[in-house]
Amino acid sequence: MTKKKEYCEAEFDASDDKKKEIQRAVSDAQTAIDDAKETVAGLTDEIKALTTGIKDLDSQVAEATEQRKEENAAYKELMASNGAAKELIGMAKNRLNKFYNPKLYKAPPKRQLSEEERIAVNMGETLAPTPAPGGIAGTGITAFAEVSQHRADPGPAPEAPGPVKKKTEESNGVIAMMDLLVKDLDKEMTVAETEEKDAQADYESMTADAAKKRADDSKLLEDKESAVADAAAALQTEKDTKASESKKLQGIDEYIMSLHGDCDFLLKYYDTRKEARTDEIDALDKAKAVLNGADYSFLQTERVVNRGFLAVQQRL
Repeated sequence: MTKKKEYCEAEFDASDDKKKEIQRAVSDAQTAIDDAKETVAGLTDEIKALTTGIKDLDSQVAEATEQRKEENAAYKELMASNGAAKELIGMAKNRLNKFYNPKLYKAPPKRQLSEEERIAVNMGETLAPTPAPGGIAGTGITAFAEVSQHRADPGPAPEAPGPVKKKTEESNGVIAMMDLLVKDLDKEMTVAETEEKDAQADYESMTADAAKKRADDSKLLEDKESAVADAAAALQTEKDTKASESKKLQGIDEYIMSLHGDCDFLLKYYDTRKEARTDEIDALDKAKAVLNGADYSFLQTERVVNRGFLAVQQRL
């Protein structure tokens, strides 16, 4: 009985310690699970923000590229239009010089005959005349009014020529106006060229910055995705650990319950039973002492008493 009591007490103590250890493990696993969930949630939000940012950046670059294309197309159109206008003005100025300033007139290059035309001439045929340029005063200018629109400020209209003005003075006034138009066109082309260079430089700087930011954000996005994968793996590990420790806790609870079933009665009535057995042993000792002084007829009784004494000692 004493050995059983000692066994029960030792098992209760060991089981209680083991239960507390397992409970701590379960609690630690739950804390780790909560931390991992929070980490995964935070990383998921960061990944979402990075993904949205990259998409927005791509959209901004696409819009800037489209705008740059439109600006460049407008620049090229302006340069072509102004160049054509300058050429037409030059042609008109040259035609005027033919009549009013012959020394400044530049004859058009001699017509280059094709092989077929040369053969025709050699055979005595007459070539068809080159079509006249037409336009204003035979200059070929058909949109002189449109060219004049490029001037920011055309200034006051020239005074009506007097009856005594010479033709040379009139032509000089027209040529001066043409020179002024060319000057305005050159100024507009210079400004447009500067703006085009600045716009292109800004665009290249913007796209370079955007490319670097996209590369950095993409690398950061990869790191975040790797981190969330690690956090998810850690979360699953902690869940498995908690499940395992919870199973152990259930097992130790069942073992403690079995100990109660086996030991509670003994522990509860141990003192009472020990006292009763002590009294029983004392009674047997007294009986033995009495029997030690008795005659042979009581030997058989003594043997019975001795056997009972031994049985009591064994139970203790």
